[in-house]
Amino acid sequence: MVLPYPHPVTDAQADIGVIGGSGFYSLLEDAREVSVSTPWGAPSAPLTVGEVAGRRVAFLPRHGVDHRFAPHRVPYRANLWALRSVGVRQVVAASAVGSLRADLGPGSILLPDQIIDHTSGRAHTYNDGDTGVAHVSFADPYCPDGRAAVARAAKTTGIDAVSAGTLVVINGPRFSTRAESLVWQRAQVDIIGMTGMPEATLARELALCFTAICLVTDHDAGVDAGAGVTHGEVLEQFAANLPRLRSLLLAGVGELPEGQTGCGCSAVYDGAPPPFELP
Repeated sequence: MVLPYPHPVTDAQADIGVIGGSGFYSLLEDAREVSVSTPWGAPSAPLTVGEVAGRRVAFLPRHGVDHRFAPHRVPYRANLWALRSVGVRQVVAASAVGSLRADLGPGSILLPDQIIDHTSGRAHTYNDGDTGVAHVSFADPYCPDGRAAVARAAKTTGIDAVSAGTLVVINGPRFSTRAESLVWQRAQVDIIGMTGMPEATLARELALCFTAICLVTDHDAGVDAGAGVTHGEVLEQFAANLPRLRSLLLAGVGELPEGQTGCGCSAVYDGAPPPFELP
């Protein structure tokens, strides 16, 4: 099914969006592919819409089906816009990260509650027109209800998950130098990744609930005295822990509240209408 922009079609709707790697397709039951156009171009791939734990879910592979988009080239604006266009109001985003803590080793899962944006050159806002600007609150970048739901799911599934922490997002695609890694450790940052921004910012501008699930695949360069992480090691660790991550996502989707609640994510424009029409 192909949905033009804007999207009047209602038979390919979803309440929850899941952003992750291609290994999550098998989560969906009775799935159908939905191509969505947006004013920001095409998303990374067509959406796959189906059911998970009795909930309507739209899945989107962040880097494309064949992993064609490097972190700084992901069409983040189109991705989040496409999800909201099919009815999504809650987004759960999974990603691989490096650890900046010696006690947080490969295989650990962390649900960040804070984020630092150290990217550059990425289109990070929908405020690109000449109709004004809306300054949205971003003091607490993640949905508290979403984080609580995934934390509950972790307990019920017996999966250890750190329920809070700070993620710093760098441009990539290269990994950190030891000096850079040490800077973030001294700032008491917990994990480091390449894709969490501007995803979180764009979700807030679209009044979406946004929850991140971060899987540690390695220790960052300054944590130990080894040779430094390689791309192959990251892929190997991610593949080894994919079943746990998929189980947590499956359970987390089932724990998410029905619709947006009093978390405040949907009320980000209260009293100040956005300078663009929300899809």
